[in-house]
Amino acid sequence: MQAWFEREWQRLGGGALVFLPFALVFALAVAVRRFLYRARILPSWKARVPVIVVGNISVGGTGKTPLVIEILEILARRGWTPGVVARGYGRVPRREHDPRGVVRVYPDVATPEHFGDEPVVIARRSRVPVYVSPDRPAAARALLEAHPEVDVLVSDDGLQHYALARDIELAVVDGERRFGNGLMLPAGPLREPVSRLKRVDAAVVNGGHSDQVPAPRQFAMMLGRERFHALASNQEATPQEFALAVRGRAVAAVAGIGNPERFFEHLESLGVKARRYPFPDHHVYRPAELKMPGAEIVVMTEKDAVKCAAFADARMWYLRVDAVLPPDFDDFLLYRLAQSRRSADGPQAA
Repeated sequence: MQAWFEREWQRLGGGALVFLPFALVFALAVAVRRFLYRARILPSWKARVPVIVVGNISVGGTGKTPLVIEILEILARRGWTPGVVARGYGRVPRREHDPRGVVRVYPDVATPEHFGDEPVVIARRSRVPVYVSPDRPAAARALLEAHPEVDVLVSDDGLQHYALARDIELAVVDGERRFGNGLMLPAGPLREPVSRLKRVDAAVVNGGHSDQVPAPRQFAMMLGRERFHALASNQEATPQEFALAVRGRAVAAVAGIGNPERFFEHLESLGVKARRYPFPDHHVYRPAELKMPGAEIVVMTEKDAVKCAAFADARMWYLRVDAVLPPDFDDFLLYRLAQSRRSADGPQAA
């Protein structure tokens, strides 16, 4: 069903027309909700530190996680002490967790089923405090109470979570799929209309510049600095070494992300030819699904790897990628942070 929706969302076909009345209702609800927050009828909680929101206006993978990790590295290099709040999509809360659903992601012991795959990847890569909860303000308050040294928060996938006030909004756009058929859910892939991008601070386009993005500022993002890592050992390889090692062998590629084809095509561009096995976004793998008789090598994304580590075997590898941004993105981000500090006035919540 998910695959059918994703196909329909990329064209103005019969499926989109069937769901168009529901999309109009959804669009009205989104507009009313945003108005209530902008008019301060619904309250937003303001943190004592600047908040950077990284999100998107469409469903599915756009490259937010690599961007969040790169932003954390930029902040750390420039002397900031960042923390991360996230929803933890797909996780199963445990009874012993905080009633608000807030939980700290400990990178060395956290498992994706209880914390979400993306927060676990972020915590392991960045080694900064990561707190997850459907209640973003509650997660932010808990993080700042436990880590008073944190002086900036990054909210992963929080563009529509207006209950948490923000100082900087960054919207990630898939440079290939962009906005699909341009319709709102469920007739199209949009959570908010494309015009919403006019009000963000900047759009980051995964794959390069796009004239269809109406944001006031735009940065091109590419995925690079690739390394292949073995799940069951400390082995790693450059793309050239890995492509040479698997040449002539039966390779299976699995991806449970928002846009699996992007991953598969990326592998091909690195010289790795593989049989493709797409799974739904945030898919919870079972060992039997990855037995794959006849496959000598199984390669996956880093987000998939954190969910397969418990039953990994010697065939399994994952591709680690980094977000590569233009140098002026660093300057833009730090300038906007400095602006937010100067413009802060009035009492703020601790």
